[in-house]
Parts: sequence; C-alpha cells; structure tokens
Amino acid sequence: MADNKQTIYDELYTEIKETLLASRQQAYVAVNFTMVQAYWQIGRIIVEHENAGDFQLGRRVPEFESLAARLSVEFGKGFSVRALYQMRKFYVLFPSLNALRSQLTWTHYRLLLQVDNDEARLWYMNEAVEAGWSSRQLERQISTMYYERLLVSRDKTSVKAEAKNLLAAVTSEKFIKDPYVLEFLDLKDYPALRESNLEQALIDKLQEFLLELGRGFCFVARQKLMRYEDEDFYLDLVFYHSILKCHVLIDLKIGKLTHGDIGQMDSYIRMFDALYKNPDDNPTIGIILCSQKNEAIVKYSVLNDAKQIFASRYSLELPTAEELQHEIEAERKRIENDRNNL
Repeated sequence: MADNKQTIYDELYTEIKETLLASRQQAYVAVNFTMVQAYWQIGRIIVEHENAGDFQLGRRVPEFESLAARLSVEFGKGFSVRALYQMRKFYVLFPSLNALRSQLTWTHYRLLLQVDNDEARLWYMNEAVEAGWSSRQLERQISTMYYERLLVSRDKTSVKAEAKNLLAAVTSEKFIKDPYVLEFLDLKDYPALRESNLEQALIDKLQEFLLELGRGFCFVARQKLMRYEDEDFYLDLVFYHSILKCHVLIDLKIGKLTHGDIGQMDSYIRMFDALYKNPDDNPTIGIILCSQKNEAIVKYSVLNDAKQIFASRYSLELPTAEELQHEIEAERKRIENDRNNL
C-alpha cells in the first residue's frame, strides 16, 4: 500500500514539475520576444528621426554616441552605438513587426542581419523555427552557406519557392544537399583516409552530422546487416526521414563516384525495401556520399532522373564564399546547357 502511495506522489510530482517547466519556458519566450519587439521599435524610432533630418548616420554623430552612453548608464549593456545601429538595421530588414517569429531570440536576429539576400534571410528565419535551431546552430548554417548549397541541389525551383512560401511540395530532392560540409569532423583529406575512419567520425559527432543533414533525419543504424540467401550485405548508415516518411541509406565513398557505386546502391535500396520497408513507408532513398563526383556518370546514368538515388559530394573543409559562388555558377551553366540540348 505504501509503495502505491509513493508511486502516486511520484506521478503527482512529475506532472506538477512538467507544468512548471512548461510555464517557465513560455514565460521566457514571452519576455524574450517582448525585448525583440522593443529593439524593433527602437530601430523604427531611429529611422523616423533619421528620415526627418534630425541626424545622418552615414558618418560619426557625437549626439548619437552621447545617446548610446546615456542609455547604457540607465539600462546597462546592450545599448552601444553598434547595438543601436543593429536595431536600426533590424527595422529596415524586417519592416513588418507581425512577420517576426516569437520563437527566435535577439541573438538569432542579430545573426540574420548578416545575411544580405532577402530570400535567404527569410528562409533561414523560418527554417530556424521549424528545425528548432539554437543561435549557435543557426550561426553554423549561415557560415556554411546552407541556403546557397540548397540552390545547387537538384530541385532548385522548389527551394526558391520555399524561401518565399514554406508550402512547397514535399519532395526528396528538397532535402538532399550537394555538397555536404563536414568540417566539424576535423579530418584531413589525405590519401590514407579510409571510409571506416569517416564513418566512425560521423558517428562520434552524430549531433553535428544530423544538423548538416537537415530537418527530418533520424539516426537508425550503422553497418546495418542485410542477409539475402547465403550472402551478407552491410549498409554504412541508415536514417529515417520523419517528413518524407521513408528510410534513407547512406553509402560512404572515398574517391570518385563510379557506375559500380550506383549499381550497388540500387541493389541496396531494392533489398532494404523487400526486407525492412513497412507498408505505410514511402520508398527508400539512397545517398552516395563521395569525395569526388563524376559529372559524366551523373549525367549518363540513372542519377540523371532518379527519384530514389542521389550522389552528393562531401567536403572536409569549409568552402569560401568565392568557391561556393563559383560552384553555383558552374551548376547553373550545366543546367542551361542541358536545357539548350533538349
């Protein structure tokens, strides 16, 4: 009887605790967004006075510096001249207060102010909310040019549409990136690097890898055994995509993509569907993650119009903005040439 009472009190405690924690989190979000709204209002006030000709912020304004000093004395840190400039920029880049997302902190918005492209900025804001990115995760995604890399992916039309409207059709292409940036592994791209080393490093830093993969990926297994008759086959990595409602197989390759890699992945997908696909799952998709892509093989193989097999390059170092821009332009030219040849 005493044990039953203790169990009841434990359950009571848990329910009350969860209620208090949820309430505390809601209060934190509400207070935080109130401050975000206040910073937006400050930016509006500054812009209105600037438009009225009270001062010109393109050059040093002693009175403005004095204003920042007075605010800092009365309200503490966070009201430096630089901070006031950020609030002004916040209002300029987000002219509608109703468009702001209450789930994001001022730190999130300060990072978004660094994004020059309007569509990219909107996409990062909405994706940060949908994926639950912390400010540090958002910073990483911006610095690795997540949005720009999506533009190099196969389904460019829906990605651009998503930047304006997140109601774009759910297709597997939308969730596959090219390239994937794995700089967090801190590996050197040297000849002795083995696929087993890469796989172990990805498992050791699974949280970072999931962030790079993007929204919806859930880890299932590594070196997944598939047995067919008297032969054993092993899948490097298996994930389940909660949005696409399907399994995702990842095969790691050091070196250039080959026809054999494509054929092997096709066999793995068929075998996995036969052995493990649930009736309500969508067809399994496979990603061949390789250090080098062979564009001829990509163009003249099932990869050209496949809906289940994708080849993506991975990079162990963070690309520069110039390198990525060059890659985007090269990809656009390839697409234009393909269209002209139709």
